[in-house]
Amino acid sequence: LPIIRQCTLLQLNRSGVYYRPVPQSEANLELMRLIDAQFLETPYYGSRQMTWHLRRLGHEVGRKRVRRLMAIMGLRAIYQKPRTTVPHPEHRKYPYLLRDLVINRPDQVWCSDITYIPMKRGFLYLVAIMDWFTRKVLSWRLSNTMDVEFCIEALQDALMRYGAPDIFNTDQGSQFTTPRFTGILEERQIRISMDGRGRWLDNVFIERLWRSLKYECVYLHAFETGSELRAGLGRWIAHYNERRPHTALAGR
Repeated sequence: LPIIRQCTLLQLNRSGVYYRPVPQSEANLELMRLIDAQFLETPYYGSRQMTWHLRRLGHEVGRKRVRRLMAIMGLRAIYQKPRTTVPHPEHRKYPYLLRDLVINRPDQVWCSDITYIPMKRGFLYLVAIMDWFTRKVLSWRLSNTMDVEFCIEALQDALMRYGAPDIFNTDQGSQFTTPRFTGILEERQIRISMDGRGRWLDNVFIERLWRSLKYECVYLHAFETGSELRAGLGRWIAHYNERRPHTALAGR
């Protein structure tokens, strides 16, 4: 059952379920923090290169373990062999619509992505929706699972608050290709654009957001609970949206 339905049946507060950090051993958490920081610098690292990196830091770790941790974190190198994963048969493929497109106004293109957020005793996942032109974070949600529910919540919140964009761009993650997600966009007559599999640069602006958020907020605080993390991210994102100038926008 989806998380929302489980919480309804059990009369649970959904946020209490979503914001409960996923537990991991201290050793795994340390490796995951190192992997996360390195991946921000070298998003083309696959499990082999990441294993070498960790060994250079003094960690005797096998590639199988690194591959498993990267999978948990949702990390894929930007260059992959063709058809390393087989798309779900129910999930339609959409073209990449942003190539050579001049983006010159708000609500022309929105983008979305999911990232891993390390915590003191576990981790959560964060999804955000950003306006490609203004770089504003329109909506975001935390979850301890990679299911589609928190992505749908973020999308519906952004649509309710800001209306609809012309184009919505994501990667080909299953959360974004499921008909439950794409159906919402199609109902609003929003054109769907999807990156090439593993093409980090196709969603470059939100990847830059992750880098700033982690170095300026997440890595500086050892958040213990989901509520602490949510409050900390909320403060940082408000600062990012309202007060932080963006060089690409001439300080606007």
